[in-house]
Amino acid sequence: MHKTIPVLGICAANSNAGKTTLISQLIPELNSRNIRVSVIKHAHHQFDIDHPGKDSYKIREAGAVQTLIASSKRWALMTEMSRVADAASEANLNELIQQINPNYADLILVEGFKSASIPKIEVIRLSLNAPLLAMQDTNIIAVASDATLNLNLDLTIPVLDLNNISQIADFIMREFSYK
Repeated sequence: MHKTIPVLGICAANSNAGKTTLISQLIPELNSRNIRVSVIKHAHHQFDIDHPGKDSYKIREAGAVQTLIASSKRWALMTEMSRVADAASEANLNELIQQINPNYADLILVEGFKSASIPKIEVIRLSLNAPLLAMQDTNIIAVASDATLNLNLDLTIPVLDLNNISQIADFIMREFSYK
């Protein structure tokens, strides 16, 4: 039987709102509650996890579509989307979710992909003067803020304290029915 892993997005209207910081703090908190977390992170720019001079880099640069690097401690699969015939301009989140092994994870946190149709927690820092996505996106199930939001916003979803990781983890535990 194939286990379906719950997916929760962590999004923000713009960069530097604290998405990575929140995820980095949530992982150990959820781990302490016996929730194994996998993460899918969206990158807006070209990135590389390999380095010139390494054998795996030479193999990938030679034209391999996929390169899997493995050791006794970890393995990583790199796929060159520019070499895949039907490669879209952006990564397909549903296909990426399928790459997560359900035997290793109880929850998938997705950073970025703010337009995805998945449940999301929006991170907002009032000092950034960014728009509140939750006003238009019905997939946002909570807002995590570093300050009290204007009560005139007419939000019908919970507003969580961005600095209270335990509170945010409690919300996730309730939302996804973890015991």
